Amino acid sequence: MKVSFSTKTVVTMVVAVFFIFYFVGVWWSFEPDEFDIKTQVTQDATLDNVAPVVGYTTTTSLIRVIETMLDKPGGYLSNDAIPPSVFLDNIPAWEFGALEMVRDMALVMRQEFSRSQSQSLENQHLKNAHPQLNIDHTSWAMPSAEGEYKKAIKELYAYRSALTDVSSQNAQFYARADNLRDWLKEVEKRLGSYSQRLSASVGREQMNTDLAGDSVAQQSTSAASSLQMKTSWWKIDDEFYEARGACWALLHFLQAIEIDFNDVLEKKNAKVSVQQIIRELKASQQPVWSPMILNGDGFGFLANHSLVMANYISRANAALIDLNELLSQG
Repeated sequence: MKVSFSTKTVVTMVVAVFFIFYFVGVWWSFEPDEFDIKTQVTQDATLDNVAPVVGYTTTTSLIRVIETMLDKPGGYLSNDAIPPSVFLDNIPAWEFGALEMVRDMALVMRQEFSRSQSQSLENQHLKNAHPQLNIDHTSWAMPSAEGEYKKAIKELYAYRSALTDVSSQNAQFYARADNLRDWLKEVEKRLGSYSQRLSASVGREQMNTDLAGDSVAQQSTSAASSLQMKTSWWKIDDEFYEARGACWALLHFLQAIEIDFNDVLEKKNAKVSVQQIIRELKASQQPVWSPMILNGDGFGFLANHSLVMANYISRANAALIDLNELLSQG
C-alpha cells in the first residue's frame, strides 16, 4: 500500500510538532517554587521516627535542593541532547547556579561541618557524595549527571540517618561559629562574582584592584590598570538565570543554617542579620513578568533585569560580610 503526503500535510505536521515542542518547553522553563524547610524536616523526622538533631535540617535542605533540581517539570535538563530541552538555555543555567551552591555546601559539610579538628577523619558518606556532585553537569552517559547526583542523595540520606543514631558516634555535625564562617566565605565569593557579572550587562570600565592592599604583592603576568567589562548579549539571560538558581538554593540553605546554628547566632545577636539576608534573597525570586530578560542601558527607557538582580545580590552579599565580621568577634 502506497502512502503519499501532500505539501500541506507535511507543513501541518511540522507546525504541530513545533507548537508541541514550544508549549512543552514553556512548561519546563518554569522555575521551582520555594519549599518550607521546617515542614520538610518535620515530615522526614516523623517518617523516620527520629528527633531532629543538630545538622539534620542543613542536610535535609541539601537533599531537597538536589531532589527539586532533578524532579522539577522536565527533570534535569542541562545534559539533554534531544528536543525540546536541547533548545532551552534558561533553566539549564538556573540548574547550574543551584548546583554551584550545592557543591559549595557539600564541600564545607565534608571539610568543616562534620569535622571537629583539622586532623579528624572525614565522614565516609560525605566523602563519597562530594565528588559525585562534581561530575560534569552536562554529562549524559557513562555516567550521567543525574545518576551521580542520585548516588550523592543516597549518601546524604545515609549521613543524616547516622546523625540521629544515638548508638553511634561515626557521624557528627559541629555547629560552631568558625565552621559557619568558613561556609560564609565561600558564599561571599560566589555572590560577589554574580554581582560583577550581572552588573557587566551594560558594559563598564573597572580599575584593576587585584593587588590592592599589599605593596609587595605580585602576579604571574602583567595586567592593564583598567579593565573593560561587558557580558555578551547572548549570555545576559544565562547569567541572570544562573544567579536566580544560586540565590534560590542559598535561600534554603540559610533557612536551615538559621535553625541548626540557632545558639551560635543567638549568642552573637546575629539572627536578625541572617533574616535580612534571607529577605534580600526572597526578593531576588520575584516573578519575571517580561517574556524576555531586558537589558536597558543604565537609566534608559527599558528596564535592566540584570542590574535589578545585581542590586539584590549585592545587598545580600554586604549583609553576609557584616555577618561574618560579627561572628568573628569574641
